[in-house]
Amino acid sequence: MQPKYHRVLLKLSGEALAGDQGHGLDPVVLRRISLEIKELTDAGIQVALVVGGGNIWRGARGSAKGMDRAQADYMGMLATVINALGLQDALEQIDVDTRCMTAIEMRQIAEPYIRRRAIRHLEKGRVVIFASGTGNPYFSTDTTAALRAAEIEAEVILMAKRGVDGVYSADPKEDPNATKFDRLDYLEVLNKGLGIMDATAASLCMTNHIPMIVFDFNETGSTLKAVMGEPVGTVIGD
Repeated sequence: MQPKYHRVLLKLSGEALAGDQGHGLDPVVLRRISLEIKELTDAGIQVALVVGGGNIWRGARGSAKGMDRAQADYMGMLATVINALGLQDALEQIDVDTRCMTAIEMRQIAEPYIRRRAIRHLEKGRVVIFASGTGNPYFSTDTTAALRAAEIEAEVILMAKRGVDGVYSADPKEDPNATKFDRLDYLEVLNKGLGIMDATAASLCMTNHIPMIVFDFNETGSTLKAVMGEPVGTVIGD
């Protein structure tokens, strides 16, 4: 089978890297994620990643407790760098050539984000991890994923969820009558307030016609299935 998408952006939450422990980094989870990504690169697919930092620190949580919002958000950006370096190490342990790029310069540990350089890395078959968000407070890593996907001309955003196999009308863990959507457009996501991503990210994707697939990353092989165009999770797009 030929892949449906040849350049993808995978969005991972920080919590996904923590595993069952709920915080920090779980090496077992990092390795499993890395093996899933290796399946994509072995199939000739160009892979970029955006990773959150919620397993270490959430800026919104700090702000809610009285911290300066910008300061709290910068702390969250640093948390994403820790996660990115952990992912880079796990990928390189299984011989996947990887580059970490940060929106906030820290040259001793990562390259500064330069759009043309990022695209060149992808063309050479390297996995590129985008860390430290957009480099600006008040913007989520979902917005980072939408922005970077547009900049590198990714064909799809793969929104990896932990234990949730798509978008539902309500939280399926709390509402047994919640129904799963197979397909949505971004206006429906915004109007229904489904909480998949923030409004800024959804608007960016809608404006730039970038489809998104929301799927359960815990299901082995689901990432490759999504890239191959098999029915997985919920597709959001035009």
